[in-house]
Order: sequence, then C-alpha cells, then structure tokens
Amino acid sequence: MNGELYIVATPIGNLNDITIRALETLKNVDYIAAEDTRHTLKLLNYFDISKPLISYYKENEKTKSEVIIEKLEEGKNIALVSDAGTPGISDPGEEVIKKAIERNIKVIPIPGACAAINAIICSGFSTKEFEFIGFLSAKKSEKVKKLEELKYDLRTLIIYEAPHKLESTLNTMLEVLGDRNICIARELTKIHEEFIRGKISEILNSVEYRGECVILVEGAKISKSEQNIENLTKLSLDEHYKYYEEKGFSKKEIVKQIAKDRKLEKNEVYQYFLDK
Repeated sequence: MNGELYIVATPIGNLNDITIRALETLKNVDYIAAEDTRHTLKLLNYFDISKPLISYYKENEKTKSEVIIEKLEEGKNIALVSDAGTPGISDPGEEVIKKAIERNIKVIPIPGACAAINAIICSGFSTKEFEFIGFLSAKKSEKVKKLEELKYDLRTLIIYEAPHKLESTLNTMLEVLGDRNICIARELTKIHEEFIRGKISEILNSVEYRGECVILVEGAKISKSEQNIENLTKLSLDEHYKYYEEKGFSKKEIVKQIAKDRKLEKNEVYQYFLDK
C-alpha cells in the first residue's frame, strides 16, 4: 500500500506561524523532504522534532523525485517542505507532486503561510482578482516581454523579487508599465516587516534594497481593447474608416464599428460618409 505525500506549508519568518496540524504531520511522517536540510533542521529543532531528511531542491528535483516516489510506494509517508511558505509556489515541489499523482499516490495539502496572500491583503489594492507571477526572469529582454503581456491586465499583480534585483526590476516596471501605484511587502512576519506604498518613481528614490520582497502592482486602469478604442477615437473619421478598411471590413461593418467605438448613432456616421 502506498504512503501519502504531505505538502506542508512552513513559516515565512516568524516560527510561531506554523499550524498545529503542520507540527503533527512533521512529527508523524517517516521522512521529511526539504529544500535546504540545514534550514529545515532549525525549524525542527525549535519544535523538538527529529526525522530523517531528504534533500530536495531545484537542481536535483528530477532525480530526488524518483527517490521520494520509491519510498512512497514502499508505504512510507513523506512531508515535503520548502525553506519558507508553501512548496510548489515559486519553490520546489511541482515535479514530485505530478509524479505522485501519476502513480496514484495520495497528495495531501497542509495549509499555512504564503507570502503572496499575506502581501496582497495588506497592500490596499483589489483582492477581488489578482495575478500571481512569481519571480520574473533575470534577463532584461524576457522581463520586458512578460511585463508587456501584463501591461493591460486589470488585476492586481503579485511579483516575487530578491533584494539585489529589486532596483533593476522597478526600473523595468517603470519603463514598461508606467508610473503605477505599487506596494513592496518586505521581510513579512519578521522583526523588520515593512510595507512601502507609493508610485514606482517615488519608491525608486527612497527604498533600501534589502530583505526578501513581494511587489504588488495596482491593476491597469484600462484594458487593451479599451486602449485601442481610445487611440482610434483620436483619429479623424476618415482615418478611423481606413483602419477598418485595411482590416478587410465591409462598408456596413465599418460604419457599425465606428459608431460603436465613438458611441455615435450609426445613421450619423453613415451620413458623414454619404455626404463625402
């Protein structure tokens, strides 16, 4: 009979944020698979827990996934933890979870701390809809490309960033997204926890680049389609007509679309072109 794989969320700073259920799980499993065994040992020692550890980090994820699966198929129960927060969320875990599901091994979530959620609830931005991005690419070209994709996203954006890359990322965001309102959540749940709110340009000139960060970006004020319509309404009626004509629209379709874009009556637009 297969064992069970527990995905255990651990504190993102303050060790007292661990749940009772997480502690019980760590005490009762046969093995703990950890992103950094040294880091996890500090947590286990703090709560007087002693278990065999399996090193499981990004670079050895594929090979160690098989080791974990083998032990699970032997009937051993294993808890997967990352250095902080929830495994699989911008941390190792996705690979072994997929393999466990493929082998019909039960995967059980043990919920707890998540930096993204704690950051957005204190950001002051909309929590109705949000887009979790995780870490942006370190390459400027790929970072720009991703931000261009998100430029007209109306949802709050959640981005993780390391302190030594924060200044570069903020400059790129200013360049691509414009001077948006953002909130930087730094050192969450730790002694120096801080929320820095303001325009990107203001924060660039005042922030100290230290501590792990979550960047919350206020959603776009206007969608891409609305922006396109706004740009079209700045054209003359003749230029507007030519735009749709070049797209292959029929005369009837062009008149209808221009009227819709400019919030005019169709007859009014039709009469304009008739008079011409």
